[in-house]
Formats: sequence, C-alpha cells, structure tokens
Amino acid sequence: MKQAVFKTSLGWIGLAATARGVSTVVLPKATRRAVERDLTGRGGSRTAPAPTTAGREGRHIKAAQSAIETYLKGKSRSFNLPIDLDGQTPFQKKVWQMLQTIPYGRVRSYGWVARKIGRPRAARAVGAACGANPVPLLVPCHRVVAGDGSLGGFSGGLPNKKRLLTLEGITF
Repeated sequence: MKQAVFKTSLGWIGLAATARGVSTVVLPKATRRAVERDLTGRGGSRTAPAPTTAGREGRHIKAAQSAIETYLKGKSRSFNLPIDLDGQTPFQKKVWQMLQTIPYGRVRSYGWVARKIGRPRAARAVGAACGANPVPLLVPCHRVVAGDGSLGGFSGGLPNKKRLLTLEGITF
C-alpha cells in the first residue's frame, strides 16, 4: 500500500492505494501531520513525499489527487477511479454503491438509501456504513442527510460536510 498527503484549498488531504485502487481518503485537516497520523492509524506504508510512487498504487494515488483537486476547484462533478473496498462488509458495499448514484448537488436521506437497497428499516445502519466509508468524496457520503433535512453526521466533521455541500451548490 502506498500513501500520499497533499495540500488543497480546504486543507491537507491524505490518500492510500493498493494495486486494486484507492483504499483510503482522509478528508481535509489543518496540518499535514494530522493527516499522516490518520493514515498511519489505518495501516499501510510510510507516507510518500509526493504522488510519484511507481506501480499501480502510485498511478491510483496520482489520479485520485488530480481528480480531488479538480473537484475542489468546482471543475468536476464525479470521480471515475478504481476503489479497493476489500475487507468491507457486503452491506457496507451495497450502501456505498447506492451513494455513488446520488447526483452532484443533490442530497438524499439515510432512510432513502435504506429503502433503495431494500432495507427500509435500516436507516441507522446506513448511517453507520456512511461513517465507516474509507473513501469519502469518491463515495459521496457527504450527500446523505438526516430524514428531517438536517446535516446528520459526517466522519470528516460537519464543517467539512457543509463546505463540500456548499461547493456543490447546497446550503444549510
């Protein structure tokens, strides 16, 4: 597994990738060190100084960095990157697959996601799956809100959720 940290307009972001695809996205934090600690806590190798590592892992990191930077500049609305969700549960993968159908600039409720995956009483479990999402942004859990229209939760912190939704034209 290769890792990289880079600075964006929202703060420092971290990435990890395997040969199969991007396996971790650490959402913006104030310092590089905070992101490095988060990446180290998730396992893997030392953080690369730049996304120029050799092999498929390096190519996945470089592509993800470019795609995230383009998205944060408002020039892209979707991600077409390989994602490695190995080791995650079938339920989580089903939830994350559904999240990828939520269009840019739109939100859906945890209950909506639960109904769409055929588990209408599993809104809280959907929330837990969103919280466990290892690749936020690529799997847009920030587009999921509470049934009453409030923000709900977000593993990257509510200020980041608000910033991402604002970027997509949604205000709370």
